[in-house]
Amino acid sequence: MHRSPYDVWAPRAQRLRLSVGDAILEMTRGADDWWSPVGPVPHISEEVDYGYLIDDSDTPRPDPRSRRQPAGVHQRSRTYDPSSFAWTDERWSGRQLAGAVVYELHVGTFTPEGTLDAALGRLDHLRSIGVDLVELMPVNAVNGVHNWGYDGVLWHAVHEPYGGPPAYQRFVDGCHAAGLGVIQDVVYNHLGPSGNYLPEFGPYLKPGRNTWGDLVNLDGDGSAEVRRFILDNVRMWLADYHVDGLRIDAVHALADSSELHLLEEMAIEVAALSAHQRRPLTLIAESDLNDAKLVTPREAGGYGLDAQWSDDYHHAVHVALTGETTGWLADFEPLSALAKVCERGFFHDGTYSSYRGRPHGVPIDTSAMPSWRLVVSSQNHDQVGNRAVGDRITQSLDDDQLACAALLMLAGPFTPMLFQGEEWAASTPFQFFTSHEEPELAEATAQGRIAEFSRLGWDPEVVPDPQDPETFARSKLDWSEPTGGRHARILDVYRRLAELRRELPALTDPAFAHNRAEVDEDTRLFTLHRGDVVVVVNFGTDAATTKVHEGLELRFETESGVDLDEGTLTVPGHAGALLAPTRTR
Repeated sequence: MHRSPYDVWAPRAQRLRLSVGDAILEMTRGADDWWSPVGPVPHISEEVDYGYLIDDSDTPRPDPRSRRQPAGVHQRSRTYDPSSFAWTDERWSGRQLAGAVVYELHVGTFTPEGTLDAALGRLDHLRSIGVDLVELMPVNAVNGVHNWGYDGVLWHAVHEPYGGPPAYQRFVDGCHAAGLGVIQDVVYNHLGPSGNYLPEFGPYLKPGRNTWGDLVNLDGDGSAEVRRFILDNVRMWLADYHVDGLRIDAVHALADSSELHLLEEMAIEVAALSAHQRRPLTLIAESDLNDAKLVTPREAGGYGLDAQWSDDYHHAVHVALTGETTGWLADFEPLSALAKVCERGFFHDGTYSSYRGRPHGVPIDTSAMPSWRLVVSSQNHDQVGNRAVGDRITQSLDDDQLACAALLMLAGPFTPMLFQGEEWAASTPFQFFTSHEEPELAEATAQGRIAEFSRLGWDPEVVPDPQDPETFARSKLDWSEPTGGRHARILDVYRRLAELRRELPALTDPAFAHNRAEVDEDTRLFTLHRGDVVVVVNFGTDAATTKVHEGLELRFETESGVDLDEGTLTVPGHAGALLAPTRTR
């Protein structure tokens, strides 16, 4: 059904008036609880400010479907016509996730300027390390200026300090011109703590809470319109903004008992849109469930999403490299945990989780599932930013260990995702930052952060204040770093591995059956066979040797001490190597 840009669903309102420009217009309720203004209204292309006066209130509320919030989430919306942008990507045919490298970035800290237009200037750098898809952390409108993005309250609006919707369209268009796809991180499981006026309009929330707040109403009274609100947001990113895929935040927090789960309904609609646009459109779930049903095709009984994050991979690699075994990392102490992840996708696939105190996960049918459906990382915004001081593994590992982390990920069986700056061993942290305007909310956020880390045994004195502007400033990448020292060396590692990933078919082979891992718990030597390629990493401190097949040559080493002699490979401590069939010359 065609609706005016000013129409709004508001079943809870008894009276509704449209505040548009300098005028106030009465609105009339339709039988479906959608309200329409009475009288002529400005065309959307005129970019006028507008909001809604609910019942007898004199304070206008922003449009739940607002495209733009130039004065912040508490003020009126501004119209924006996405069709006014002159796209130049008509020849863009998309990027599939299979075989791709993903790069996660936060717009506000990726460059000194912290804008989408500034990020465009770094695309050549991303191409040089083999990136195919750029994944943006949430860009929807949030309370304040600085935020990770997961406190969003207006899901259709692009955060104004980043440049708003015109800059977003320029960014996607520029990425496509550079041969890069765009994945947008979206949050549908909760709304932020400030600026959420949706409940004044209708039943967007329902009783109950998840980790971050009230539950979104996906299956109660009025949920059909709430689901449509979310599905239309999905379509907005993919159609109006030409985005190539979505990363869906914490899908395990979507409480939906409907016969057709929201995720499956989403997959149905996106598949139809993909067919119409004749380009791949990708849905990636962040899930804590360790259940491949999410990414199993619908015709095989799954939800039909394309991929999901695998934190088990991160945990296994992190423990192997750092030796940390606190909290949820405890079960990953044996090197065999990494071997199982590489061969089976998940470590917890029905096994007992000591952190949860119960069995966790579901086995994967590795004979039917391609390994690229699991997106993995050795660093990401969660695993770095949710440490007390936001420190990267760069702070505790030497150059060879960092090179080993890159080798395992870029030569491993899954879809690798890099986190901004890891490719040059960035020394800057990525800390948790907010800029809530309400003093009581700011204090509650800071104290909650301290209490959380105190429970985990961290010294509360080291936890930075999320509201301190310096916390945000410290998290910005330093682009002078990649030109020298250890930073240049690690960057060279990523570029060489990117070339090998393009050259050797085994490194993008999606068959789990072609992966075989061997471990020596005593020497801490790990060997991963990927078809005709062998990846060897020595997590121990002393040199270790292993037999390898004849006809292989050394194609990559993290340090010059690796030695291959008549089928025997010697790897120094904290070093790694990749061997491939001898090239014909």
